[in-house]
Amino acid sequence: MRGMGNMQNMMKQMQKMQKKMAEAQEQLGEQRIEGTAGGGMVSVIVSGHKEVLEVNIKEEVVDPEDIEMLQDLVLAATNDALKKADELTNQTMGQFTKGLNLPGF
Repeated sequence: MRGMGNMQNMMKQMQKMQKKMAEAQEQLGEQRIEGTAGGGMVSVIVSGHKEVLEVNIKEEVVDPEDIEMLQDLVLAATNDALKKADELTNQTMGQFTKGLNLPGF
């Protein structure tokens, strides 16, 4: 019956880790990550859950004759912000899967 005590201890440890993971996920959602393009002429702010919160465009970058450039800058800034959000997620959540060989993490 000694194995049952170890199993219960392991379950308690897993529950603690699960609670910490949920807290970390919640904190990620509160993070604001900025991506920029065009030397800061366009910026996009996303949450740690990859929701776009703000798009800021400096007036001097708006050229009615070159809408494509503005679209490219918004796209680049958005991708930059999402990449940074992914890196933050990996850094934050990676502490829970470090050393474990879990598919999908």
